[in-house]
Amino acid sequence: MLPKYEEAGVVYKDKEGNTVSDILGFFKQEGLNAMRVRLFVDPSNDNDKAVCQDLDYVKALGKRIKDAGMKLMLDFHYSDTWADPGKQWTPNAWKDLTDDQLCDKVYEYTKNCLEQMIAAGATPDFIQTGNEISYGMMWGTKAKTDGNNTNRCYTNSPEANWTRFIALLKKAGQACREVCADAKIIIHSERTPKPAVLTDFFDRMTNASLDYDIIGLSYYPAYHGSLENLETALITIEGKNYGKDIMIVETGYSYAWALGSTEFDYTSTYPYTEEGQRQFTADLVAKLNSHDSVKGLFWWWPEDNGNKSVTSSWWNAALYNHDTGKPYAAFYELKNFNNSSSGFQDVKKEHKCKDCQWYTIEGRRLGGEPSKSGIYISDGKKKIVR
Repeated sequence: MLPKYEEAGVVYKDKEGNTVSDILGFFKQEGLNAMRVRLFVDPSNDNDKAVCQDLDYVKALGKRIKDAGMKLMLDFHYSDTWADPGKQWTPNAWKDLTDDQLCDKVYEYTKNCLEQMIAAGATPDFIQTGNEISYGMMWGTKAKTDGNNTNRCYTNSPEANWTRFIALLKKAGQACREVCADAKIIIHSERTPKPAVLTDFFDRMTNASLDYDIIGLSYYPAYHGSLENLETALITIEGKNYGKDIMIVETGYSYAWALGSTEFDYTSTYPYTEEGQRQFTADLVAKLNSHDSVKGLFWWWPEDNGNKSVTSSWWNAALYNHDTGKPYAAFYELKNFNNSSSGFQDVKKEHKCKDCQWYTIEGRRLGGEPSKSGIYISDGKKKIVR
């Protein structure tokens, strides 16, 4: 939401109260090195003022992030509105497509967006193919499917739902590999407090040979419970040996009031105060630093400054004081992730493979990595070499 706040005249300051003219440069200076931006298909179909991130908006903001020397995580919502576990509605323009046509559309749309991002100087370094997609995505239109389980995925869901869902993910991933070969693909779930559901989900991705790099998790204590719940989830995932890095792609904790629909009260440990928020962040960072598999930590909506001309309400877990414009103390804890000045660790370039040899598309084995561009096979998968 940063451009909207800037347009509204919001003033950001440092902890001494000095006005910061280049907020992204300030973030970089304070040790953050990556930013996450959501992308909707056609946000004009939603009346929520916070749903405004169309492709032109994201290209411009993405270029600013890259120009500031930071990495960019692009979060495809594949919807005209918020996509989360309870809302995965198909974009209005795609609502009458068959499943096969929808797969083709996802591929074309993803490819076009990425090509335009590159042309705009906003090449993504990380790409989420879907947002909190534990129960699938693009279920259909709310009017047609609200109240039933059409196209939704659960552990006991019809296998056809999973087949459809994974087909969509594969087409999205195909476009990512073709256009942004160096970017890391993230599959994002928020089932952090339910390790059995979480591993069932990623077991299915493994069994389907889905091509991706990073397991992305949401973790909000208000909805997902204690840090011990997060620890259990991390240990469980690590024990499955998926061969994937892990990132916490969304987190947040309140500085003053309970978040809406809070399910878990952590205030006996971390009061809803600036210090409580800071201590939670410090303890979260310490917890993540004890796991070598965890390579990233992203705070949700840190830049919210409470300006109601931009959004109808504010985010109670922002990192900026709505009254003073100065960062809360928790902001300065984030740079301690990985015990360095980096916002995320280096992601592994390669994972262990069953057959690391390279073959031509006709099956002829090469003596090493390909020296010419083309399509090859390695580790049982087709790979594009540019």
